[in-house]
Amino acid sequence: MDYDDETRSLPHNPLKAIVAPRPIGWISAMDRSGRVNLSPYSYFNAVAGDPDMVMFSSSGRKDALAFVEEGGEFVCSLATHALREQVNATSAPLERGRSEFAFAGLTPAPSRKVRPPRVAESPAAIECRWLQTVPLVPLGGGQANTFMVIGQVVSIYVDDSYVRDGRVDTGAMRPIMRGGYFDYFTVEAENRFEMHRPKGGGQRD
Repeated sequence: MDYDDETRSLPHNPLKAIVAPRPIGWISAMDRSGRVNLSPYSYFNAVAGDPDMVMFSSSGRKDALAFVEEGGEFVCSLATHALREQVNATSAPLERGRSEFAFAGLTPAPSRKVRPPRVAESPAAIECRWLQTVPLVPLGGGQANTFMVIGQVVSIYVDDSYVRDGRVDTGAMRPIMRGGYFDYFTVEAENRFEMHRPKGGGQRD
């Protein structure tokens, strides 16, 4: 079976079910007047190291994108299984200026190096300064409908209880990830395994 924009041989685009599971960036950002937006993005990932950089992409110019550009900073709190309902609640289309933190029953905690708060209930958060927004122009040109936001990491918070022998125990935090349709997945500690790269295959962190 083949699928493209012409054939549409499935009732739903399979891309999100194939490029999955995807990490969720739970993005908090603050505009010039101090209003805070909190929303989840499943087009999110780390994209560089030395210096560390992350990205998320917004379909349309939503509040998170506007607030990041106005304030120049954002925070990615870890979306976990324990907080799955709150993560989902913060995707609600609230009017600009209404607090997603309050709507979802979450606590804003001060960040260390940026103005936007992190989610206090989350076991980890990545503080970023905005580098650029890249309009994702489609083949053939035309208007960009999606915008990729890139930020440089300036500080990372991790709950001490999830640090084991100098390493962050990802499985113990049980992050959730997005699949296709209405599917989500969790990272479980018992599913973890190690592999070491061949000699000369690059440094492992």
